[in-house]
Amino acid sequence: MRLRLLVGVSFFCCLSYSLARVQTGRPQAQAGRRGQKAVRRGSTPANDGHNGASIFFQSYKAVQEAKPNYNVIPGNTGHCVFQGITMFDKTVWSPKPCVTCLCTRGEVVCDETQCPVLQCQIKFQPVGECCPVCIDPVHDVSESSGDSPIPNDPSVLDAAVLHVPAQTTEHPRTGRYEVEVERHRKKDAERKRRKKQNKEAERRRKQMEERERHKEEELRRLWEEEEERAAAEEKRKRTEEHRRAEEDRTRRLEREQREMLRAFEEAAVKAQQRLRAEGGDDEEEREDAVWLRGDVFQMQPQVSAPADTPPLQTPPGPSEASEEEEGEEEEGREESERITYSLPQGCTISDVIVSCENAKLTSIPPLSIPELKSLNLQGNAITTIPAGAFNGILNLEWIDLGKNKLLSSGIDPQAFKNLKFLTRMYMDGNLLEEIPQGLPDTLLELKINENNLQEIEENSFEGLSSLVTLEMEGNLLSEGNVNPRAFTALKQLNYLRLSRNHFRTVPQGLPPSLQELHLENNLIEEISEGAFNQSTNINVIVLRHNRIDESRIAPLAWLNHRNLESIDLSHNKLHLVPSFLPKSLVHLVLAGNQIERVPGYVFAHMEPGLEYLYLSYNKLDGDGVEPESFFGTFQTMTELCLDHNHLTSVPTGINEMTSLHFLRLNNNNIRHIGEDNICDPMNDEDLNLVALRLENNLLDPRKIPPNAFSCVRSYSSIILKPQRIK
Repeated sequence: MRLRLLVGVSFFCCLSYSLARVQTGRPQAQAGRRGQKAVRRGSTPANDGHNGASIFFQSYKAVQEAKPNYNVIPGNTGHCVFQGITMFDKTVWSPKPCVTCLCTRGEVVCDETQCPVLQCQIKFQPVGECCPVCIDPVHDVSESSGDSPIPNDPSVLDAAVLHVPAQTTEHPRTGRYEVEVERHRKKDAERKRRKKQNKEAERRRKQMEERERHKEEELRRLWEEEEERAAAEEKRKRTEEHRRAEEDRTRRLEREQREMLRAFEEAAVKAQQRLRAEGGDDEEEREDAVWLRGDVFQMQPQVSAPADTPPLQTPPGPSEASEEEEGEEEEGREESERITYSLPQGCTISDVIVSCENAKLTSIPPLSIPELKSLNLQGNAITTIPAGAFNGILNLEWIDLGKNKLLSSGIDPQAFKNLKFLTRMYMDGNLLEEIPQGLPDTLLELKINENNLQEIEENSFEGLSSLVTLEMEGNLLSEGNVNPRAFTALKQLNYLRLSRNHFRTVPQGLPPSLQELHLENNLIEEISEGAFNQSTNINVIVLRHNRIDESRIAPLAWLNHRNLESIDLSHNKLHLVPSFLPKSLVHLVLAGNQIERVPGYVFAHMEPGLEYLYLSYNKLDGDGVEPESFFGTFQTMTELCLDHNHLTSVPTGINEMTSLHFLRLNNNNIRHIGEDNICDPMNDEDLNLVALRLENNLLDPRKIPPNAFSCVRSYSSIILKPQRIK
């Protein structure tokens, strides 16, 4: 304020002086510039003019008047041009400090102040002034005594300056100087105090951080020890449970084996009695007692029964038995020999399972074991299945004929007619060209993968109304050779695999009961509006490794499916996340496409909301994710994978996902992570992130804010290294 007042007064004085010079003529102005230097002195009484001894501060001591130095710049009458700027007449301005210019009648008159040489000990440059002034103190005995010289003794000066009473009225310039000194002193003291406080606060903060770090390490150590103890206890429990289960299984097998042996013994006794009654010889009796031809597989007799022990296993020793006992022992040995039966070479039996895997068989072996439940004939060279091939094992529930050389023409339609308990049949890796006929209606699972199926007719699955699982992967099927009514008979079908075929569209006529459909590794290019119209209960659709473009997906293809929760469209030809996704979708896989953008509100219509989203190995960059891209998933998203893209920053909206547990941002071009990019500092809920991956980016870990990962449960689950910077 004082500076503005001084500048205004100076401009007014210069204007008045210039007007006077104009009136008196230029010679007078020049004479005025050559005038003598004037000496100004002034003093201010310290007691408001009252008599008595007073202390005075001399404002100007031997200060000579500054010499004006006018430079005239000619110009047009009435206006002036100064440094390219036009000034009106009577305009006053200051182009630089201590220089004042006036526009008068087309000429520019500038006055430059020249500072005189001061003869004083204490000089002061007032703020806004051009020249320094003297502030030496003087003593005045009375008001009438006039100005008195001030002693040059420094001690007197200091005493005069330091011991002025509080009521003393100081000269404005002197007072301003002392006020400035005091203000700077106070500011310096305040600055030192604040610096000391900051150091103390920093020291306390470091101590608190150190205590928190030690506390966190201790908690982590205790947690790890508790986890180890829990894992050891769990392992011990599992081991104990496994041991008990093995013991129970062993006891059950032993019991079943004993029952089977008892049944065999009874059957052998009955056969022996029947043969004796018919009068057959010993050789014929032995042939009738043997059930299987080939290598002998003898069931182990009960150890506690002496009559069941073979002669070769009886230890030699003195015989104390009577002739009657010897006769009974001989009869028991004969019965034990009759119980033995043979299996084809390379086959084994365990409980109710016969395995002839890789036994080099060329036909179905003639088995006659009524109790048999499972038969494994995988890895042989069987080419035909004649009628009655399984007549001796009618209680079969499971047959594995995989990796043989079966032909459709080599399977008799009556081969499986009498298997009333068969529920599972595996025929993978054969040479079948069509679905075998005459399959039992009790089948629940049928696998015909890796064959040469070229056609599925309307009646191919006739009678299989109980079938739940059907697999026909790796064949020659397409929409042209699959009859739309072929699946009509499959009333209970839930699981269908048609991968590795030649479909260009989703096959028609899918059953309403279908819940899971696999069509990966085909040639599918579009999804029509009516592709899943009948399959209203479908829950999972797998379409990875096809040729689908987002523009070839009909808007109403699956939008209104209330049960469809999982779609796999990975490794197709998508360029953006498809719109019109099912409202009930929970799991979406879009990895391995060319996706460049996630449109805004593309997930907003889903209820309750998407939980798993995989966008790995795409082409998302900084502009590919909009602020509204993840709208609708903030409360439900659990796992989000954005790795192996071209992102330059953390996408907007991730910090609002309160249920997010797993986040992958590795292998991108992220250079910076803000304090609130991943974790919301305003969110006081429990820590939700379980795992976070950020490796192979362009991050400098030293520049990551300390609170950037405040929502991660454990810092050990954050992967930051390596980065692609030195």
